[in-house]
Amino acid sequence: TVKRAFKFRFYPTPEQADLLNRTFGCVRKVYNLALQARTEGWYLRQERVNYNATSAMLTAWKKSEELAFLNEVSSVALQQCLRHLQGAFSAFWEKRARYPRFKSKRKSRASAEFTPSAFRFTDGKLTLAKMAAPLDIVWSRPLPGGQSPSTVTVSWDSAGRWFVSLLCEDTIAPGPVT
Repeated sequence: TVKRAFKFRFYPTPEQADLLNRTFGCVRKVYNLALQARTEGWYLRQERVNYNATSAMLTAWKKSEELAFLNEVSSVALQQCLRHLQGAFSAFWEKRARYPRFKSKRKSRASAEFTPSAFRFTDGKLTLAKMAAPLDIVWSRPLPGGQSPSTVTVSWDSAGRWFVSLLCEDTIAPGPVT
């Protein structure tokens, strides 16, 4: 079995689009704050700031007055962006990638990742955390038999299209021997 992503187009209601846009903004903000904290930690104090430290910082940021808006979106998406930053630093230290860069507001695409604790997938309907109604997804193909997604990534591209990518376990049938 392998994990495969199935990407579908969807059409959010104005309320859903507003919440997702705020989520994208908060994910970018948290990523940039954590990257700044890690960079300063290394260059000013020669200490490595790890994922656990940035996760504790996130809790403090949410309690502060100027960053209280972080509580309005799903905390899972914010935690996931810290995990992505940790992965970016791991790749950098292993010399597989360059130093992580700050996320720009004027980016051509934005995305947020949700784990099973932040979404509900029942009877082919996907409802994300802090949303009342399920997403209006265009199911262009079926998911693998009876599988529930392990992660859901919602993204938006520069043409204004919305996509949802569902990561599922899938078995690939072996092809004929050539």
